[in-house]
Amino acid sequence: MSLVLPKNPNIFANSPLDRAAHLRTDQEWLAAALTDKRSLFIPVWKLMPFLIKNREGRREAGWVTSELALPLMKPGATSVFLGLHRDGAHFAIDVSDGPDPSTDGILVGLGAFADLRTVAEEIDPGDAAILAQAKSLIDWHQRHGFCANCGEPTTLADAGYKRYCEACNTEHFPRTDPVVIMLALHDDKCLLGRQAKWPQGFYSALAGFVEPGETIEEAVARELMEEAGIKIGNVLFHSTQPWPYPSSLMIGCYARATTTEITVDMNELSDAKWFSRDEVRESLQRKSGDLRMPPALAIAHQLVKSWIEEG
Repeated sequence: MSLVLPKNPNIFANSPLDRAAHLRTDQEWLAAALTDKRSLFIPVWKLMPFLIKNREGRREAGWVTSELALPLMKPGATSVFLGLHRDGAHFAIDVSDGPDPSTDGILVGLGAFADLRTVAEEIDPGDAAILAQAKSLIDWHQRHGFCANCGEPTTLADAGYKRYCEACNTEHFPRTDPVVIMLALHDDKCLLGRQAKWPQGFYSALAGFVEPGETIEEAVARELMEEAGIKIGNVLFHSTQPWPYPSSLMIGCYARATTTEITVDMNELSDAKWFSRDEVRESLQRKSGDLRMPPALAIAHQLVKSWIEEG
């Protein structure tokens, strides 16, 4: 059953699919769905989804029917049941084991494969969320072909949501890595940092992986102290964002700083500064060339945008 929730402000969120987990072990239903004319498939080559152009020349997800999809699926190829939408099953199929089928194959002249990050803001938001799901799952299958327990090959199970080792009976499931990304606030300023490899003037919110046995609040406090030497008093949750690079969940937070003196960890950052609300607002409105902010694709952008709008 699909969920009805308040709209999430982040790209790769708000999937329209009913993931229908109860159907993942129904082999008879899955076999019928693979040949059903109502089913739609997204081919993925080298972790890039297939895209087509609409009448306005804008790119969109290149969903194909079983007539085109099944010939693309070589024996042993990974296929993942993504969910149900508008009475039709949606699948992702990995077509990486061979040349690009859009330049040398059945998809020639229909579209092209492209990096999801470069097109995510252009395509339909619901499709962007589905393609993020597809990319993360196929990426996981490509990197987990062997059992971490005994080293023997594993096989795909549960329509792509499990791999099974017949040698030692170990089950392996896709993982999602939690990452806190936080905007530290003090009076009318926010803390932003940058890495040396980033473009000149580009700053963003600080972030880091949540460690085992750690709460979100503890991770926020630790990362701010480690990277910038800032102490905080409390943490406020903003939103989350699925991030398929390869499979993280960005947990956006605000943190109320109790200190302002910055001590930068040069192994993590090249600089960190407090920026006023006016400086950040001008940057978002592209009125200032001194500060460059993350694009709308990033949850850091949404954190800053909400802080500006809500005052």
